[in-house]
Amino acid sequence: MSEEFNNHSIHTDWRLSSDHVPLTVKISIFKENIQTRKCIIIKNSKEDHNFVADAKNLIKGLNIFHINSKDNLENIVQEFANNMDEFWFKHSKLVNITKHLNSWWNKEYQISLKMYRNSRQLDDWKNFKRVVKTSKHEFFNSKIQEILNKRKGSWELMNWIRKSSAIKAIKYNNKPCLEIEDL
Repeated sequence: MSEEFNNHSIHTDWRLSSDHVPLTVKISIFKENIQTRKCIIIKNSKEDHNFVADAKNLIKGLNIFHINSKDNLENIVQEFANNMDEFWFKHSKLVNITKHLNSWWNKEYQISLKMYRNSRQLDDWKNFKRVVKTSKHEFFNSKIQEILNKRKGSWELMNWIRKSSAIKAIKYNNKPCLEIEDL
């Protein structure tokens, strides 16, 4: 057996009144660099529109008439990539990655949270909760609309319904429950 997997010890002399014997296992933990920040551009924001405009102008301005060798092509592609990186960092913002990073957070949410944190007043807390509720509703309604518009059907919101319909899912004694009385 490999040494990597044979890293446990059985301690028979540690046993007390139980018939169980303690076992220790050595687990190697390697240092790993976990990214905690990233650059983002919020969809449909002013920065998003400016980034797209810069990208369009860059593409329109590409000089593709002098591509007569592989080296020329590579130079044009590298210049394009460098410009796109520059545009990305110009228009994006650096954010911390957390498990609570939510797409529904907006400027109004940030302002109301800051107001509450500064004042600690009940009215500001209520306003903050109202803003959170409104922001979530707007975000999820826009996501629902996006799915409906993209796939052209409300059934796309409930893919699971195709896997098991209500009639097939609700049975008693192998008979479908079609009426309330059957339940």
